[in-house]
Amino acid sequence: MRHTFLVVIVAAGLVLAGCAGAPTDADVDPTTDSDGGTGSQSDPVDGELEIHHLDVGQADATLLITPADETVLVDTGDWRDDGEDVVASLERLGIDRVDHLVTTHPDADHVGGHAAVIDHVEANGDGVGAVYDPGIVRTTATYDQYLDAVERHDVPLYEVREGDELPIEGIQATVLSPPEGGADPRGDGIVLAIEFGSFRYLTTGDAESDVERRLVDDWSHELAADVYQAGHHGSSTSSTPPFLDAVSSEVVVISSALDSQYGHPHDEVLAAFAERGIETYWTAVHGDVVVTTDGEDVDVETERSGPTDATALLERKHEAASASLGRPPIDVTGVPTGGR
Repeated sequence: MRHTFLVVIVAAGLVLAGCAGAPTDADVDPTTDSDGGTGSQSDPVDGELEIHHLDVGQADATLLITPADETVLVDTGDWRDDGEDVVASLERLGIDRVDHLVTTHPDADHVGGHAAVIDHVEANGDGVGAVYDPGIVRTTATYDQYLDAVERHDVPLYEVREGDELPIEGIQATVLSPPEGGADPRGDGIVLAIEFGSFRYLTTGDAESDVERRLVDDWSHELAADVYQAGHHGSSTSSTPPFLDAVSSEVVVISSALDSQYGHPHDEVLAAFAERGIETYWTAVHGDVVVTTDGEDVDVETERSGPTDATALLERKHEAASASLGRPPIDVTGVPTGGR
């Protein structure tokens, strides 16, 4: 019954009130500042925004550190890892508080470390300020553990919908999905657009082609991004041509394993990135990928060196796949190269 109670709270449509860093009076809209302005962009652009795409294998976990030193953790990796890589990254970066934990959707490769991360920062640091959830229920052990941790530490849990702005100091964070009434675990997950100065970042979780069509139709003016985290780990179900044209990013980051059982990133997606000349980073090749911006200029640093041309990454993928099968490598045309 405990989990049912939590789900009822989410499904009841909690408004974004009482979040960390926001007014706690339920009658005050936390997406407005004390002067009545909307979002953080009413303040002068200052400092730097860091976006750490953590290498968590066939999963997603992205940590944002805002110019105001607030932390935003978007997903926490796979259930098999149980948050170990994410906790290790937080410790390495000297972070003992997660101000905002965003659950894009309830799949176990996105919420797998939620319980461990919440327990860790609550026991060893300053805890979690708030959790943002699309309100999609999953009857899995991983999802239950996530809700257990939220309840155990009395962390505020908020359902979000398109048009909401998260109360994050130093940046503007706009929710572009899910729509009202959405209930599909992937199709109605959280899509988040981040703005800092003239810099824009877009992360879409596992949103697929139907969601991308809706985003192009309803949010075309919000989709342009300097940096785009490839949807669904680089699957061909996402990053469709019309969507890529609307996003028009210069840099893309793919979070997936080198030996992905799903073949992520798919060949046609890498080919689409190559055709558009998009600078491409893949956590399986580059390790952690850190984007830093002062609101105008953008710098990308990686844990490991590697090519950023998508065609070269496609070749790297084929080489790895062939090596695992004990076969000669295959070039991007599908013709074996080397050997017999």
